[in-house]
Amino acid sequence: MPLVARWLVAAFQADDGLSVAQMEARIRDTPFGPEESFVLFEDGSPVGTASLAQRDLDSRPDLAPWLAGVFVLPGHRGRGHAATLVRHVEGFAASLGVARLWLYTDTAADLYARLGWHDAGTERTLRSGKPVQLMRRDLLPAA
Repeated sequence: MPLVARWLVAAFQADDGLSVAQMEARIRDTPFGPEESFVLFEDGSPVGTASLAQRDLDSRPDLAPWLAGVFVLPGHRGRGHAATLVRHVEGFAASLGVARLWLYTDTAADLYARLGWHDAGTERTLRSGKPVQLMRRDLLPAA
């Protein structure tokens, strides 16, 4: 868990000042429902991570659950690892009966669109005010 926490702080929390210890506590503390983090290994070494989270975008607490913290080490990008991680979280969520997942991104909307995610508008994070693209993915057929 410390390795994943370091990755997530470095990749996503630079503006928020979250420490590695605080990120580890966030990963362990799941008061809002089922959460799970996954680590992808290549040749026995961890190269990426992604999570199912109940809360992610601070300006949209009404939406859940979320695909969150998708990260692949720079030297291992371009090999389909992000897609593998996204599909794994989607499958895990569907196995729990989750009908729809949410995510937000400021850099990878094209990747998610290729994986079947749909634009759901633009939001701003409360902490930084930075605009991000909100996206959704329907996992189960409508009842």
